Amino acid sequence: MGFFDFLKKSAAPAAPAAPAFPLVLAADAKGTVVPMEQIPDEVFAQGILGPGCGIEPTGDTVYAPFDGTVTQIATTLHAVGITSNDGIELLIHVGMDTVDMKGQGFTVLVKENQKVTAGTPLLKVDLDAIRAAGHPTATAIIVTDGAGDEVKMLAEGDVAPGTPLFKV
Repeated sequence: MGFFDFLKKSAAPAAPAAPAFPLVLAADAKGTVVPMEQIPDEVFAQGILGPGCGIEPTGDTVYAPFDGTVTQIATTLHAVGITSNDGIELLIHVGMDTVDMKGQGFTVLVKENQKVTAGTPLLKVDLDAIRAAGHPTATAIIVTDGAGDEVKMLAEGDVAPGTPLFKV
């Protein structure tokens, strides 16, 4: 490393105080981890909305992956936006193309602007109804605010709700 390289590195601007990193996100459902590039939807798989991963659920409940606030619930009940107490924005999108179901098979258990803690039940999901409608059941968990270009995976294979899943 040359002298000027040292100056460039030491002159880097300080990171902003918030959001705080890293933030560890817990699995939001019982199931099997799906790497982002294997989520059965190009927008999610290519990371267009942001980095993350998927879970192929085997349980019927979706849980908050961290402490924060519910910021958005899709009118079709298939997706929830949640912001961590540190300011990280996350999209939980249950199934692919499930917007077409117009809420059938989904029961919301929280309200917009509700404070939640890790493990708070967010949605009840009828996986058989999603399959019967011809849609994949994979659930995308995507960091949407540009908090990082990628996530560091902490889990693979089968997970239970609350298992450390990835960090940003």
